[in-house]
Amino acid sequence: QVQLVESGGGSVQAGGSMRLSCQASGDIYSIHVMGWYRQAPQKQRELVAVITTAGNINYGVPVQGRFTISRADAKYPVNLQMDNLQPDDTAVYYCTLIQQRINFWGPGTQVTVSS
Repeated sequence: QVQLVESGGGSVQAGGSMRLSCQASGDIYSIHVMGWYRQAPQKQRELVAVITTAGNINYGVPVQGRFTISRADAKYPVNLQMDNLQPDDTAVYYCTLIQQRINFWGPGTQVTVSS
């Protein structure tokens, strides 16, 4: 089993930046895909960005050009740099990791962007 914990969330004014990181622990031995999803109140969870071990990256349309995902080490497998944040970015952000065809999720971290 793998445990994930997000960090770096908080409150920021529109136009500001934040950087999220994800700490992983447990039986980590073969990560294939890692990334971020987000969910606003009463809305469906949506893709933010994912990255494979091969370096392939896929961004959700609303964050293209503003967010940057990067892969780090085993303890912190994925980071998310968020620039030019807007109120519509307000959501709970979840770190996700796929290993051995099993999808793991962190508990989420709140990101609030005020106008």
